[in-house]
Amino acid sequence: MSESVMCWKQPEIDFVVLDRIIQEEYGGRREAMIMMMQAIQRQYRYLPEEALIYLSQSIGVPLTKIYEVATFYASFSLIPKGKHILHICTGTACHLMGSGGMVEHFAKKLGIEPGGTTPDMKVTLETVNCLGACAMAPVVVLDETYHPQSTVGLINELLDPILAE
Repeated sequence: MSESVMCWKQPEIDFVVLDRIIQEEYGGRREAMIMMMQAIQRQYRYLPEEALIYLSQSIGVPLTKIYEVATFYASFSLIPKGKHILHICTGTACHLMGSGGMVEHFAKKLGIEPGGTTPDMKVTLETVNCLGACAMAPVVVLDETYHPQSTVGLINELLDPILAE
């Protein structure tokens, strides 16, 4: 697949929402920084630079430290993700049960590489090394819902309405 350039518009940051997260939910406590970052990511589906700068200033943690945390943990993203996230396990058990072919199928269907997001920002396709559910391989997670013993057909049934939105 050829690499495509994806453009997106930086979301408008709602500082009232950020204040609610930082001050009301977590009392502005520095030790709650990771939880604040998780809440910000839930709000925007990634960690916008402007929000991280505001977080840094609000809790008195250097921006470099916040970026260190954001880049250390795989659950954080500095680039926007789609409205829906499709995780396909590629661990040994899932791979042996066909998850590699599933990854290829959905990459082709969505027109993106694993780790990419469709240009309309509907779906992000990600591979995961292990979901800890080897006895139910292959496992696919769509929007935090686990689908054990998945098939291409089952995931197509779940994705098709999303793609038609």
